[in-house]
Amino acid sequence: MSVLADVQESVKAALKAGDKERVAALRMIVNELQKEAKQTRQELDEAAELSVLRRELKRREESIEAFRAGGREDLAAHEEVAARIIEGLLPRRLDEAELTALVDRVIGETGASSARDMGKVMAAVMAKGGVQVDGKQASRLVKERLTA
Repeated sequence: MSVLADVQESVKAALKAGDKERVAALRMIVNELQKEAKQTRQELDEAAELSVLRRELKRREESIEAFRAGGREDLAAHEEVAARIIEGLLPRRLDEAELTALVDRVIGETGASSARDMGKVMAAVMAKGGVQVDGKQASRLVKERLTA
């Protein structure tokens, strides 16, 4: 079953439960998945669906920061609900220790030795870790390792 089909079933369940905030967040996800399929003019495979979910999660995280900076805690709380729902649909992310081990392994494999090699290392980390890697966290770890 595709992510879109799962989310559509979750919308039905949330409607029956009367959870308005969850319904709104799930409908947003359905809308984004359908919009992406329409733009690409083909049915999305799982990788494309997960890519859309990661993009939407990043948008929510950025919105949370912006709303908090602007003193709008009510809107930040709404975005946090949406972010938690999206995170629930994505595969588990690597924790700090697992990501550090992956970064160290890739640095060893690529022979990277300076910050100039960061792009090469990041590309390999993202390719090996896939959807489980948080790009921001990986970037920070690679930078720390290569500048140390």
